[in-house]
Amino acid sequence: MTFNKKKEKQNLRIIQKIIKTIARLLLCFIIFSIIIILSLKWINPITSSVMITQHIINKDKEHPVRFKWADWEDIAPYMPLAVIAAEDQKFFYHYGFDVQAILKAIEDNNNNKSRLKGASSITQQVAKNLFLWKKKSYMRKAFEAYFTTLLELLWSKKRILEVYLNIAEFGNNIYGVSAASNILLGKSANKLTENNAALLAAALPNPKKFNVQKPTAYMNKRRVWIKKQIRKLGGIAALKDL
Repeated sequence: MTFNKKKEKQNLRIIQKIIKTIARLLLCFIIFSIIIILSLKWINPITSSVMITQHIINKDKEHPVRFKWADWEDIAPYMPLAVIAAEDQKFFYHYGFDVQAILKAIEDNNNNKSRLKGASSITQQVAKNLFLWKKKSYMRKAFEAYFTTLLELLWSKKRILEVYLNIAEFGNNIYGVSAASNILLGKSANKLTENNAALLAAALPNPKKFNVQKPTAYMNKRRVWIKKQIRKLGGIAALKDL
């Protein structure tokens, strides 16, 4: 056997070992992520990757990370309706991705690159906020798509909504509807009116900019629009099949 052939065989073995190692790591990651997501189907998360990141990098002592879990039964029904109306009106019907919204966002972004728009569903936002990081990248989008698919396969729509309402940022480092309603509105989450819920949902696009306690004209206009959308969705009756 010539030296070149021996070298080729050695290189082939190295490549095979690398492929096997990558395959094993990928399999371990898939199994581990499935176990975690299945566990969180019943166990309430005590934090999220976004909250952890903010806690580490946040130097503003006036705005520490504030978070308090609220079970589904302890959240006024107008609140899940408000976030669906504001963020993802096809939530009940899609499987994690609103394809039409994504295509529309791509078209809008191509026409107006100075102000890019997103089209993340509520499930995608749960995947990002719970497991990933805020900074946009192709890698994050790939992981986001993977976790979104798992969430839709392994969780109910009700559980996805419940976790979203508890880890979404409603104010400057104020996470979850329980903390938001207490700090920003002075009431518990189960006492939220339709108007309260619509106002909290109006802050979701940029909770560090939009202040629920000092709503801008834009926020008030969006609040009215969200309330109209809640009625178009069918009101509280829309939640009966969750």
